Amino acid sequence: MKNVTDPFLSLGYWPSAGSFGFNTDILATNPINLSVVLGVLIFFGKGVLSDLLDNRKQRILKTIRNSEELRGGALEQLEKARARLLKVELEADQFRVNGYSEIEREKWNLINSTAKTLEQLENYKNETIHFEQQRAINQVRQRVFQQALQGALGTLNSCLNNELHLRTISTNIGMFEMMKEITD
Repeated sequence: MKNVTDPFLSLGYWPSAGSFGFNTDILATNPINLSVVLGVLIFFGKGVLSDLLDNRKQRILKTIRNSEELRGGALEQLEKARARLLKVELEADQFRVNGYSEIEREKWNLINSTAKTLEQLENYKNETIHFEQQRAINQVRQRVFQQALQGALGTLNSCLNNELHLRTISTNIGMFEMMKEITD
């Protein structure tokens, strides 16, 4: 039977028997090692690498589909948001217009009520002035009447003496008696 190690012995220089060493001939060992490693990797790794690449491809495709769905949903939400924004802007414009109209209406109502209040105050002022004028006139009349009465009494008291006084009283009593007889 042939020795299994015979082919390897002829490939390079082996040190003397009984010792262990390395083959330092780079040109002889590297291409062989690389071809063996590559051959084993390709033979055994082809299925694993293919599965890994297929799984990665499926994950990428799934991520792309999810991204497309999310993009579609986001676009739909964006359109809805734009529609709501437009609606809100229109409502805001309407509120603004209505608000300005309401403010203008309130302004005119306030101006009108203030004008009415001022007119009422003017009327109250005029009535108060008229009342005060009448009161002043009445006070002046009373004073004039009191002074005239005091003057008349003073004149009567100075002009009347006892005799004239008794004669006036007798005349007045006579007039009362005649009136009494007429009424009876």
